[in-house]
Amino acid sequence: MSYNRGMSQITLVLPFALPFPEFAPDLVRALGATTPALAALLTRTSSHARVPADDAVRALPHEQWLARALGLQEDGRPAFAAAAMRALGIAPEAGTWFIVNPVHIEIARTHLMMSDPAGLRLPDEDSRALFETAKPYFEEAGHALVYGDAATWFMRADDWAGLDTSTPDATLGMDLTDWMPLGARAAAFRRLQNEVQILWHAHPVNAQREARRLPPVNAFWSWGAAAAARLPAPGAPRLAAFEAGGAVSALADTRPASLPDFVAGIDGDAILYCASAAPHAVGADWGGWIAQLQQLEAGLFAPILEALKKGRVRKVQLVLSHRDAHAEFTTTALAQRSFWRRPTLDRLL
Repeated sequence: MSYNRGMSQITLVLPFALPFPEFAPDLVRALGATTPALAALLTRTSSHARVPADDAVRALPHEQWLARALGLQEDGRPAFAAAAMRALGIAPEAGTWFIVNPVHIEIARTHLMMSDPAGLRLPDEDSRALFETAKPYFEEAGHALVYGDAATWFMRADDWAGLDTSTPDATLGMDLTDWMPLGARAAAFRRLQNEVQILWHAHPVNAQREARRLPPVNAFWSWGAAAAARLPAPGAPRLAAFEAGGAVSALADTRPASLPDFVAGIDGDAILYCASAAPHAVGADWGGWIAQLQQLEAGLFAPILEALKKGRVRKVQLVLSHRDAHAEFTTTALAQRSFWRRPTLDRLL
């Protein structure tokens, strides 16, 4: 499909750029007048809406939105596995495939918690060593295991097709007991998980990591189930990923080196998934969150607003989220001429 330059629709998906309601007034006040382009994009709109998360889907609001936009969902859940495999150059055999992430699970004072998988920074050599050790156990349980990259493996488990799983990001900071897989095959998942945990407990990779005071890789997480034939919907926008890890990065058609590079290279409908603010919000580092929004102002919001006003972009949509909802804002060059609407960040409240 060819695109005419200047007729693009750009969607900016910004996980955790919507402040939590209890902190929103203080954060909006702290941002003040430092993000005028963002204020214009939020205020001078042709439409806007705030959408609560679907609690029946065990994924974050922006993950639910992205799955719908790409046409990669099954029973409402993100179904990224097969598309991620293809993006990594792997042709999945017929069947049901899951994403498998090597992870660290820690025992908090009263519950289990999973650390951010991206924080493991697992080298390829170490990931492959853990993979090769675990692979026979998966195969003995009847599940093929395929290596994608250091953070992303894939498992074929046709008989687990109805397993109700959670995305890794949805579990962060939460009691892991509430986010474990559910369904008829949940016990089979737990058995395999336990076997692998025992297997990896004394693995040389983990001994070396602990000697360097790094968290051990002591478990795996399965999610994103999809039939092998599951492809993005015809006509789905291209996906660009910036500072995004895991499956979203694997799914991306492009990974721009910088946000100005993305804006300068716009030549067709696209989704930019930019997760730079998310770690700060999840970690309650609100100073870092404010600094990230200010960096996005310079690197993304101001250039994209300029591209909109100059006609290089036809329409801009912003999708901002926190754990419980996402907000959508759509603007055009015509909407930006609504001079009587004073730009404000009040719609973040």
